[in-house]
Amino acid sequence: MNIGTLIVGPRDHIVAIVELDDTAAAELGPLLRDTARVVETLCRPEQTYVCMWSHGRDARKHLHIAVQPVTAEVRARYGGLRSEQLQARMLADGDEPDVTEVEQFCERARELFRAITDSSTEDRS
Repeated sequence: MNIGTLIVGPRDHIVAIVELDDTAAAELGPLLRDTARVVETLCRPEQTYVCMWSHGRDARKHLHIAVQPVTAEVRARYGGLRSEQLQARMLADGDEPDVTEVEQFCERARELFRAITDSSTEDRS
């Protein structure tokens, strides 16, 4: 996937959202919102996709939720494709972002997650 795509997944082995316990389900909404906030802030996409995947070869494997920034540049690089067609092409092409760019993005994302977490903690005080 492209730079800025973050994956949200449960710590426990879960293969479907329906399997989340009440605590995990209550944590998921704010976590997805905060993850999308990080992606939107750092990447300034035209749209941010939030997609659930759990496919294994023949059965569900493990729950993953992709939070992916999609810019006009990304769409143009893949012939204007959108949604699952864009994601399928990206995965099939196997294009991997530059490792240094990924590391830089991850550091900026960690800093922003910390700021969001600190802000949320202050708001609850």
